Amino acid sequence: MNKNREIKIKTFGIFDFVNGAFMCLVIAVTAYPVLYVLFASISDPADFASHKGLLFYPLGFSLEPYKLVMKHPLIMRSYLNTIIILVLGTATNMLFTSVGAYVLSRKNLKFMAPIMIMIAFTMFFTGGIIPNYILVNNMLKMGNSYTALIIPGAISTYNLIVMRTYFQGLPDSLEESAKVDGATDFTVLFRIILPVSAPIIAVMILFYGVGHWNSWFPAMLYIREREMFPLQLIMREILLQNSSDSMVGTITDTSIKADISESIKYSVIVIATLPIVTIYPFLQKYFVQGIMVGSLKG
Repeated sequence: MNKNREIKIKTFGIFDFVNGAFMCLVIAVTAYPVLYVLFASISDPADFASHKGLLFYPLGFSLEPYKLVMKHPLIMRSYLNTIIILVLGTATNMLFTSVGAYVLSRKNLKFMAPIMIMIAFTMFFTGGIIPNYILVNNMLKMGNSYTALIIPGAISTYNLIVMRTYFQGLPDSLEESAKVDGATDFTVLFRIILPVSAPIIAVMILFYGVGHWNSWFPAMLYIREREMFPLQLIMREILLQNSSDSMVGTITDTSIKADISESIKYSVIVIATLPIVTIYPFLQKYFVQGIMVGSLKG
């Protein structure tokens, strides 16, 4: 009896050690690229340019790349554009997704199966880039406007299904008692269902918000005026098209210009990532609860 217990304790200890070591490795592999970008952005440009290999700490200290980025004529404007798209887009997403999820979660909805098949069909088959461009730009006349970045993606099929599943898990008595008092479906949704659905709402806001913040391809297709570019599209230009050279035009020394141009790229990445990293901890406590409850049933 004691021998079997000792074997179990020993086995459990080995599992804990291996599991802990593996998780530490995963954390290191995940965190190192983030730390590398951060350290590179605040390192002295000359020291960083001459450094080869891994980077575990800042090489000197300099905020000059950040100062040059902030002087870029379109950085702050693109920040404002992204915030506008984020706020309007996420609000639109939440309105349409919550209404659609509520309707699809009702047990008395007719033709439920065919409707869900048509909705799920869009997850696997789409019209493609060219038909979408013709639809949005030529037929709907949304070209060169923020509506082209918001309306076509107003509902994510995956998020709709997750939110619908969460609503299905709520007690039927919530709706029944409200209907007895004469409440309409809109009253039930906005005054009863949504107030008790904080976890799934936080998850949906996080999903949609991160999607809008990181999106650049639709803007590249539909937005023609550079003053309307979102932050990610400006960052793409800096990273891929070497437009960082325009930020260091006043520097005459070519070696210094090359060094600081490289540091500017990392600084832009930090500036673009910082808001999402800052907001995530406030929503993280809802994340696991919302996504698990919204994906287990049905």
